[in-house]
Amino acid sequence: MSSNTTLLSILFFFMGLGSSLSQHQLPELPDWSNQDRPDWLLDGASYQAGVYQSDRPNEIVLGNGLLKKTFKLEPNAAAIGFENLMTGETLLRGVKPEGILVIDSTTFPIGGLKGQTNYAFLRRSDVDQLTRDTSSLLFTGFEVKEPDTPLTWKRVRYHAAGLSWPPKGIHLRLDFQIPEGRGLVSVHYEMYDGLPVVVKWLTIKNTATDAWVLNGFTSELLAAVEYGSAVESRKYNVRKPNIHVETDYAFASFNVDDANHHVVHWGPDPDYHTQVNYLKQTPCLLTVSPEIGPEQEIAPGEELKTFRTFMLPYDSYERERQGLSLRRMYRTLAPWITENPLMMHARFADWDRVKKAIDQCAEVGFEMVILTFGSGFNIEDDSEAYLSKMKQYADYAHAKGIEIGGYSLLASRSIGPEQDVVMPPGEKPTFGHSPCIGSEWGNAYFQKLYDFYRQTGFSLLEHDGSYPGDVCTSESHPGHRGFSDSRWNQYQVIASFYKWCRAQGIYLNVPDYYYLSGSNKCGMGYREVNWSLPRAQQVLHTRQNIYDGSWTKTPSMGWMFVPLTEYHGGGAAATIEPLEKHLDHYRQMLVSNLGGGVQACYRGPRLYDAPQTREMVRSVVEWFKNHREVLEGDIIHLRRADGRDLDYWLNVNPGGVEKGMLMVFNPLEEKITRSIRVPIYYTGLTEQAVVVHEDGSSKVLPLSRNYELELELEVPAKGYTWYVIK
Repeated sequence: MSSNTTLLSILFFFMGLGSSLSQHQLPELPDWSNQDRPDWLLDGASYQAGVYQSDRPNEIVLGNGLLKKTFKLEPNAAAIGFENLMTGETLLRGVKPEGILVIDSTTFPIGGLKGQTNYAFLRRSDVDQLTRDTSSLLFTGFEVKEPDTPLTWKRVRYHAAGLSWPPKGIHLRLDFQIPEGRGLVSVHYEMYDGLPVVVKWLTIKNTATDAWVLNGFTSELLAAVEYGSAVESRKYNVRKPNIHVETDYAFASFNVDDANHHVVHWGPDPDYHTQVNYLKQTPCLLTVSPEIGPEQEIAPGEELKTFRTFMLPYDSYERERQGLSLRRMYRTLAPWITENPLMMHARFADWDRVKKAIDQCAEVGFEMVILTFGSGFNIEDDSEAYLSKMKQYADYAHAKGIEIGGYSLLASRSIGPEQDVVMPPGEKPTFGHSPCIGSEWGNAYFQKLYDFYRQTGFSLLEHDGSYPGDVCTSESHPGHRGFSDSRWNQYQVIASFYKWCRAQGIYLNVPDYYYLSGSNKCGMGYREVNWSLPRAQQVLHTRQNIYDGSWTKTPSMGWMFVPLTEYHGGGAAATIEPLEKHLDHYRQMLVSNLGGGVQACYRGPRLYDAPQTREMVRSVVEWFKNHREVLEGDIIHLRRADGRDLDYWLNVNPGGVEKGMLMVFNPLEEKITRSIRVPIYYTGLTEQAVVVHEDGSSKVLPLSRNYELELELEVPAKGYTWYVIK
């Protein structure tokens, strides 16, 4: 079954243990052994997702030629196989339930089979001997359909071309009955065309006549093949399996693993008695479960949907390829991250200076003005006069072809003892202080945000100190009952607002990992006080930060910083203003960012202060837009900036006319002439490349057997150069 054909919903119900599947009710399992198909990172078109009949009765397969997951449906449903078809590896070494629910303090495994005696491996003969665990929820049927749309994406600005939303693929739903007619649990899987990712979540519906409480849940249990063997259990001695896992229940970090540490857990498997580790501490059991809650009361007829878990098995241990895989996942499953407007952070919010900022953005080609922190902008002022004034700002900006937005701080401040989070004894809020989203103040705050964007025409929110996951023990806040439901309830408020923003086309800068809940951009990764260093050091930090941050983020996912006026101190040596006096440095900062496809917060009262400054900014922006498609592709990491020699990276876009752009920077006081080897594999070129220098000269160069070209280059002192590769 392919997403490229008309897909009818297929529904089967099993009325008892004697039911069986017909071989003809699902398509036959394809032969995925063909090794001649292209690298999925260069061309994933032939890897189409579907649900298939296994070669054995009562088994079905979810697969796309990159991954293959097999389910046995009798005597109960359970995953009995998980294969990485890219490497030929088996990822599963044991059978576990499809999840776990805790309802009214009673634990219910979801499906699964028992009887496996050795969790070091799962042989076909072992599977045949497995039996039903009578304590687990019983499988009742499945459905196959098109993928869901977890949120609406309103496309209102430039973004990467050819992105489908929702992504093309397949959705498999497995249904399980809660005893005594109390409810129905559905386990949802999605797999997509051309992407080695499995997405999973649960829906829990109350079909009883009275309410009950979902105290907790585990939505994923994976007995994964261990990374390696280690007899000892010293710290850092054993790595987790080579699988990336994250959720859309992430917060409090620029980093994906850190933002998910409270919900994605790799730990020892208590059933794995034959492992090499003497204390049985090998981290080879994945559990995805909230540490706290959700503690949600579900009324008769109501349904709760859990967060989604995204599982990406890597096909390599090489850092660049792992990063490319992760970035492809984000482009596919959160395509709004490819929106990447050029942003000026206007230092003041009075009309004369905002008008000047808008006019200057229109002059040089910037696309958005943000009334930044400390500007005097106040999104919480819901007076009719203020909202009317901000609408006038937006109307003027739109007449000039410019978007406008503003800054708001959520956490990292105190409202008062009745409105702030009340932490458990001995604990402090993540940022030292934080209001509770479930308080009366929190309810009013979010209502003000909704009303502001509905009434003003603003189309960006920079939401600083977003919800960091703080719990709250208060029992008087209207948005939660106490400690156990406080994190879940607060997160639902913020995630719902971000999804609403995505549906309205409101751009979201959020310095936390909320991409999969609708956010467009997070920090690329930097230390704010570094922008008070001398200017020459700031340039090096800029390229280091981009180089480091783009291992896991696309260029459009991370913002950088350019302090046009003094920021965190540093005086004249750290400041670009007056701009015309530091034109070379200003150009270096623009090219260092835009040459990586990265947008920065250009923070100041103006973008230019003289005709020559205006022309410089305009020309760099025009250059960026002329090459935008390739510059916003993936960064291939070649040499990190260190101030001692050339530093360079390669932007690639194998689907574009311009397949690559090599950016080379020289931090030294003398010109450098050198021959370098440039890896071209991820441009998609195989035999030769047309290399066009910035001066317009071009040459055709052959590629070596390992897809490299030899390039003679000359880079001026304290300068840069670039080459387009076609």
